[in-house]
Amino acid sequence: MSAFDYEKPAELFISQSKGASRRPMTYRRFATAAEAICYAIEKLPTAQLAGTILQAGENRFDHQEIRDLYDRSR
Repeated sequence: MSAFDYEKPAELFISQSKGASRRPMTYRRFATAAEAICYAIEKLPTAQLAGTILQAGENRFDHQEIRDLYDRSR
């Protein structure tokens, strides 16, 4: 994975569960991608994280990529 800017604004699209295309999604905007990543990993239940997408700029990340970004930031 190339360099990632943790300081850029980011958005989370939180689904109720993975593959829940017809279920409502929750939208949250964060001042930094670091805040969004921490929120996703530390606050969301596992079932919700599985259907969550992080968008930072033009890049989108699924739950596994969000976990990888969280682990890299340490």
